[in-house]
Amino acid sequence: MTAFLRWNGSLIGGRFVWAVTITLGCSPQPEVAADLVLRGGKVVTVDHGVPDGEAIAMKGDTIIAVGSDRQIGAYIGRETDVIDIDGMLAIPGFIESHAHFSGIGRAQMQLDLTEVANWDEVVAMVDAAVKDAATGELIRGRGWHQEKWDRIPQPNVDGLPTHNSLSAVSPDNPVVLTHASGHASFANAKAMELSGITRETPAPPGGEIVRDANGDPVGAFRETAQGLLSGAYDGAEPPDQRWVLELANEEVISKGITTLHDAGTDVGTINLMKEMIDDGSLRVRLYVMLSTSNERLAAELPKLQLIGYGDNHLTVRSIKRIIDGALGSHGAWLLEPYDDLQTSTGLNTSGIESIEETARLAAVHDFQLCVHAIGDRANREVLSIFESAYRVHPENGDRRWRIEHAQHLHPDDILRFGQLGVIAAIQGIHCTSDAPYVLERLGERRAEDGAYVWQKLMQSGAVVTNGTDAPVEDVDPIANYYATVSRRLKDGRVFYPDQRMSRQEALRSYTINGAYAAFEEGVKGTLTPGKLADVTVLSRDILTIPEDDIPGTEVVYTIVGGRVVYSRASEPGT
Repeated sequence: MTAFLRWNGSLIGGRFVWAVTITLGCSPQPEVAADLVLRGGKVVTVDHGVPDGEAIAMKGDTIIAVGSDRQIGAYIGRETDVIDIDGMLAIPGFIESHAHFSGIGRAQMQLDLTEVANWDEVVAMVDAAVKDAATGELIRGRGWHQEKWDRIPQPNVDGLPTHNSLSAVSPDNPVVLTHASGHASFANAKAMELSGITRETPAPPGGEIVRDANGDPVGAFRETAQGLLSGAYDGAEPPDQRWVLELANEEVISKGITTLHDAGTDVGTINLMKEMIDDGSLRVRLYVMLSTSNERLAAELPKLQLIGYGDNHLTVRSIKRIIDGALGSHGAWLLEPYDDLQTSTGLNTSGIESIEETARLAAVHDFQLCVHAIGDRANREVLSIFESAYRVHPENGDRRWRIEHAQHLHPDDILRFGQLGVIAAIQGIHCTSDAPYVLERLGERRAEDGAYVWQKLMQSGAVVTNGTDAPVEDVDPIANYYATVSRRLKDGRVFYPDQRMSRQEALRSYTINGAYAAFEEGVKGTLTPGKLADVTVLSRDILTIPEDDIPGTEVVYTIVGGRVVYSRASEPGT
């Protein structure tokens, strides 16, 4: 048998990329010839019924075999593309179970404030942006977090700056800067002027206008109060939504993600997603949660459902609602006041009756309901809404309704997740990102009893999925996996280590559990023959290497439906 090297060109991420594959020239054509084989590595199936191996064979968009190099050699024919992964790790494609797809794209089109050290750096970035902008042009940014700054701004209200310094560098350009969580925004005087906001402007239900001692707005708007800033966007040219989705697609596939659960999308964007799947410009698979009014749901819900559209690239069978805000912005709805803001228990952003009506619609039309709940009061209320809906509508016992985040729970409510079969869609990296201020917000007792209690949730019998909430955090699964198994902070401390996931648990939370949470465990989530050929190849074995080496792991290949959609070799400088 003679092996011939063959150079193959393919279009990856908009670039024509060449890769070396191998064609075996003298062997007879096998009875079933694979289109693509990965060999020479470690293949972890995440399926107890399918042993791990060294190689995997794919035909069309389907896995046909996993086994040793010798066994999989039987599937190599004259036209088979063979990639030697040289000892690297092949796993089921990462399933990002909670992110904001459009937000990932938009984040690349505005000021990135995630790494600023203090408010002065924010002001400096805006100052530079104004110099390059036309007069009156809206300046957007996202990612600031006052709890992560190296010093408290002066002057401040509740640790938040006042708008004066921002307004001084941008007197003629409206500025709106979104908090890292997405649950607060900061505006300058021009943005507030264009929006008609004065000291007399009342806060809407579920929102708060932060004011100084004189009652004047300081520029910070929490939760639903962000909607008051709509006037700042008047006349601003919206970003091209197709370009937004293309940017998001390239970002997520470069991180090894083969399926993304989009946590709240409108009908218009879903229609664009369909178009882009049809023309081949959207490679990642999407499980989309509808975000629209109860009135529209009541009128259109049956015809909005899509399952497996475009060769399993788009499914729409769930609804997203939000009952509270975020801990960082003091918006999470708590049973008791914040330790560091005794006047507040957070914000209920959508009324109980409204979410009860969504639950009724979801139950009647057999849709999954996914509700954002971060605080212990919010989680308790959602669990009760779910329990009531299950009792009134017992006809479908396999609902798999979800609580998105489930970050801070009262001990009395943890067992309810397992008892009710509610999925906890957590974000591992939120734990290590938030931990420095969790104790300030909640106090030690509440933090230990119910903050990021993943082991307690799993012991209740609940399915726990994983994600990043991007663009709140980087969509990178490696950083998130490391946070999930280590819970290690930047200063070396470990945040309640008894709640860490094992490496296998963390991998399952990022693969088969995500598939289950989308009713897709029959077609993805494990490297099982007959399932979709969605595979991620990593440079290191994250299941066995020293824990401190995990963050240095890189995505080498992302394969969706048996096609290489990302290769590290195609990146500039590699």
